Amino acid sequence: MQKIGPFLWFDKEAEEAAHFYVSVFSEAGQDAKILNITRYPKAAEKVSGKSAGSVMTVDFELDAQRFVALNGGPIFKFSPAISFLVNCKTQEEVDQLWKKLSAVPEAEQCGWLQDKYGVSWQIVPTVLNEMLRDADAKKSEKVMAALLQMKKIDVEALKRAYTQG
Repeated sequence: MQKIGPFLWFDKEAEEAAHFYVSVFSEAGQDAKILNITRYPKAAEKVSGKSAGSVMTVDFELDAQRFVALNGGPIFKFSPAISFLVNCKTQEEVDQLWKKLSAVPEAEQCGWLQDKYGVSWQIVPTVLNEMLRDADAKKSEKVMAALLQMKKIDVEALKRAYTQG
C-alpha cells in the first residue's frame, strides 16, 4: 500500500466515478482497475445519513496510482485548486484523455480540464516540460506564449514555437 494517496469526496457518485476513471485509463492503454468496494455498516446510518449496504468507499488504481473515492454526502465540492497531472507521451494520448475527461469547456485552459464530477485534471505532454526547462530562455518564452493560447495542448504547435525561439 502506498504511503500517501488521493482521497476523493463525492456526494453519492464514488462507485460510478471510479468505474468511469478506470474505463478512461484502461481505454488509453493504462493499467487501471477497481481494487475494493466497502459498504456502509448499519452502525454508521445515523451519523452518515447513508443506508446500510450502500457504497461507502471504492479503492481503485490508475497506472499504479491508488485512489480512494468516498460517498460522503454533498458537504464538500471539488475545486481546481487541486488537480491530477497526467504526463502523456504522445499527442494521441493527450487527445484521447481530453476527449474522455473534459466535460466543462469553460474550465479548459493550458492543458487543464474539469470532468463531469468536478475533478480537475492536467493533461500534459512530457515534451512540454522539456521545452519549458530549456537553457535558451527565448525558446522557453515562445513555448509559454504558445501554451497560454491553448486549451487542449497541441504538441506540434509547441514544437513550432520552440524551433522559432
